[in-house]
Amino acid sequence: MMKIEITHVGNIAVAEIISDNIVMNNTEDALDILGNCRYQGADHIILHEKNIIPGFFDLKTTIAGDILQKFSTYQVSLAIVGDFSKYSSQSLKDFIYESNKVGRINFVDTVAAATEKLAKQGSRG
Repeated sequence: MMKIEITHVGNIAVAEIISDNIVMNNTEDALDILGNCRYQGADHIILHEKNIIPGFFDLKTTIAGDILQKFSTYQVSLAIVGDFSKYSSQSLKDFIYESNKVGRINFVDTVAAATEKLAKQGSRG
C-alpha cells in the first residue's frame, strides 16, 4: 500500500511517498508515481530509500539511470531520503555528490532537508 502526502511550501506542492514496501522497482513504477503525483499537482517528490529496489543503489544495474531519466524527462524534482553512508561504492558516492550539486535529484538524510531542497528548487522555476 502506497500513500501520497502533499505538503505545500509557499506555492510549491511537494509529494511524499509513504509506504512500508518497495514501491519503485523499475521505470514503470517511476512513471506511475510521477503520474500520480503530477495528477495531484506536485512536481516535486520525496521518496524514501527503503521504498526503492536495492539494485537502484548499484549503478552497474543501470536501474538508477533509467529511473532518474524519467524524472528528468518529465521535469520533476526528486529527493531521496535515507542513510547513504552505508554504501561503499565510490561511483555511487560520486553520483550522489554530482546529483546533489545539480539539484534536480537530491540525496538527503531527512524529510525536512528534502522539503527544503525541493522548495528552493521549485522557487527557481
